[in-house]
Amino acid sequence: MSVRPVMIALAAALALPGTLRADAAADAPAKGSLSVITCGHAIDTAAGKLLGETTVIVEDGVIREVHPGTVDLKAMGDQAQAAGKRFQATALPTSTCLPGLIDAHTHLTDETSPTGYSDQFRWNVADYAIRSTVYAKRTLLAGFTSVRNLGDGHNESAALRNAINAGVVPGPRIYTAGVPIGSTGGHADPTDGYRQDLAGDPGPANGIINSPEDAWKAVREHYKAGDDLIKIMPSGGVLDESASADNPQMTLEEIKAVVAAAHDYGYTVAAHAHGAEGIRRAVLGGVDSIEHGTFMNDEDMKLMKKHGTWYVPTIIAGKYVQEMAAKPGYYPPQVAAKAMKVGPIIQATAGKAYRAGVKIAFGTDAAVYPHGQNAKEFKYMVDAGMPPMFVLQAATTHAAELLHQSGKLGQLAPGFVGDVVAVPGNPLQDITLMQKVSFVMKDGVVYKQDATPVE
Repeated sequence: MSVRPVMIALAAALALPGTLRADAAADAPAKGSLSVITCGHAIDTAAGKLLGETTVIVEDGVIREVHPGTVDLKAMGDQAQAAGKRFQATALPTSTCLPGLIDAHTHLTDETSPTGYSDQFRWNVADYAIRSTVYAKRTLLAGFTSVRNLGDGHNESAALRNAINAGVVPGPRIYTAGVPIGSTGGHADPTDGYRQDLAGDPGPANGIINSPEDAWKAVREHYKAGDDLIKIMPSGGVLDESASADNPQMTLEEIKAVVAAAHDYGYTVAAHAHGAEGIRRAVLGGVDSIEHGTFMNDEDMKLMKKHGTWYVPTIIAGKYVQEMAAKPGYYPPQVAAKAMKVGPIIQATAGKAYRAGVKIAFGTDAAVYPHGQNAKEFKYMVDAGMPPMFVLQAATTHAAELLHQSGKLGQLAPGFVGDVVAVPGNPLQDITLMQKVSFVMKDGVVYKQDATPVE
């Protein structure tokens, strides 16, 4: 059964607290509208500066103007009326406004659970798809208006993306990698831990490759499926049921083949890699970003600087799996052992990479921890030694550059999408304020105001 009809029917089928009215959802992006947002302060993410009182004018879902101080609201209202547009003015005198935040590493169609390893044998794709709409809304209300979705089970994140784009359900702008690509028995193999008669032999259509030739077919399958980028697994990982979190699991030739095919189709390539050798091969193979990077060494960091490879640390994921591993029965024993190995290291690695000058974008591995808590990563990055302005840029201008969306996302500037978020105070003085987003606008539509979802 196709997931898409399930998604389209969802707005009528679910009575979720805080769900937008059908007419409000259908408005996204806001056409025929003019919004004026007056902020006590604003962050110029391009210049890395805190601005004073600032007014952002959003017209038809796009930022039209950004002014210091205030503007004549009556004149703006008259202008909207003359043009036949809806007018909205929002005053946030004690808040700091920022561009919509970007999480460059999420999994919106799943979420951590002690029953997750058995749920996969009971749940249908539709079960994951329906739950994903709840996770997407939590993410949006946390201030994250754009995400890279780096892996799902059956390309259901593409259906979620399409439903959000159509205004059927609220959620962030999604750039999805669909099913991750890796090797037989590796971190991408969905049948790890299965008994032999159930495991079968997944192939390129399932993201499992064992040669450069397989790599080309796997990438072409993603193109056929309508995905936005490619995710590979060149090293072991924590949550699969294999033994190693860090052993290399793809050859350099396989990685190069994936990258060559991906770049032919205009895709970027994100590489899940904990182990130093897997990171080295991924960078030499030409990937665009390293995700997690727990056991990254000095040679890896030098290579990443040389090749301009991005790093997405996901510190929150390491901390969360370490915490859950201490709870008996939450994970299978081999998974708990890997979590206890990775958790204590990942934050220190991120700090060292920052000091080494590696390019860093914000990402959290959402689903490994409960969705909606993404902003905890800001505090963890600051605790690792990164300045508050840097971590805000990591979730705006840096992440936009990684997504190849620098002219569209990550700034409060004319011509950029009408994504605006606000926090109650100055996050440069208290980075934990990023966990208290009180205003969310995406594409000119307000989804949260005064810390309350808009009904």
